[in-house]
Amino acid sequence: MSTTSVNNNTTTQATVGANSTNTLDRTMLGEDDFLKILITQMQNQDPTQPMDDKETIAQMAQFTAVEQMTKLNESFTNFAAAQSVGTLSGLIGKNISWTDTVTTGTGDNATTVSTPKEGIVTAISMKDNKAQAVLQDGSKVDVKNIETISLPQSGTSGGV
Repeated sequence: MSTTSVNNNTTTQATVGANSTNTLDRTMLGEDDFLKILITQMQNQDPTQPMDDKETIAQMAQFTAVEQMTKLNESFTNFAAAQSVGTLSGLIGKNISWTDTVTTGTGDNATTVSTPKEGIVTAISMKDNKAQAVLQDGSKVDVKNIETISLPQSGTSGGV
């Protein structure tokens, strides 16, 4: 019987290096990892005792399931992003406030200054699945930083 050994550290490092911008949890095997393991198994099998047909079919079925789950996850992520834009469109015309924090210097000389700010939202911007509120002055605020949402004061221009 043939035994195939795959070094998890090498596989993980190669995968992380190839997908350095990928933010997925690398403790789980992905579609590419599964295919690499299957190919390694087939290359290192004993020719006098090839892999059983049932075992090969089962592994291919697992690969197909992993591929389908990956596509489903991508679809769900895109759907969630589209839903958040629809929900966030309710901010348009509203007054928002947030705290802008700026750190200057480094180490012991670092100084952090927090400044409360506010503005009226004119649009919602979505880039790389990150939503931002676009204000009247053209500046953008990450929606995660919004602290309060209110109707604009009657004397404020651009209100609804």
